[in-house]
Amino acid sequence: MIEDQFTCPLCGFHGAFMVVRGRPHAQCPQCLSLERHRLQFVMLKKVFVDRDTKKMTALHFAPEQCLRPHMLAMFENYQTADLYRQNVDHQVDIQSLPFADETYDFVFASHVLEHVQNDIKALCEIKRILRPNGVAILPVPIVGLITVEYSEPDPTQDYHVRAPGLDYYERYKNIFSSIVMVSSLDVEPSIQPFVYSNNEYVVSNGEWVHPYWLEGRKFIDKIPICYR
Repeated sequence: MIEDQFTCPLCGFHGAFMVVRGRPHAQCPQCLSLERHRLQFVMLKKVFVDRDTKKMTALHFAPEQCLRPHMLAMFENYQTADLYRQNVDHQVDIQSLPFADETYDFVFASHVLEHVQNDIKALCEIKRILRPNGVAILPVPIVGLITVEYSEPDPTQDYHVRAPGLDYYERYKNIFSSIVMVSSLDVEPSIQPFVYSNNEYVVSNGEWVHPYWLEGRKFIDKIPICYR
């Protein structure tokens, strides 16, 4: 494989990916999937390979356009949700969901909880609406060793209310029965699931090192698969 030639598992595009926010090889030019979307899509298919998703109900928070049609085709009953967006099935607050207990077999919320003030309450709500043997995929951007909470949303960080660290997923362990962590190393590199940083994050002697750093400007991404 040529170094800058990749294949998107969502749309089948093969070729060079686009730069996004200074990250080389980040975005598919056809379906606009990013590194995390390609990793999540492949792992989603692996998680449900032995389960009949045509009998399952799914809830997708802050639905990404590149993933939305695939989930719609995958699940018998696919629903979307967001706090502000109008083009969703449910305009709801993830911290206080109006759904009955054990309504959904699958909940997906990618890069959502770093925007949520009471994330513990949101996690409890997600578990509450999951059916027995239900699954939730709930990744956030890990940016350091220890999670830092902000007093108010930071406009310079897409209005995040916290900077999640390596310790962040420990919160999940107190709520879900089990957590399986998967990473960019668990899928084919040809889909380009790695994050290539901006110059400001290049590792140098004596400076802070990102916890997911591999080499040069290359980092892995990780996603937690949470079982009720």
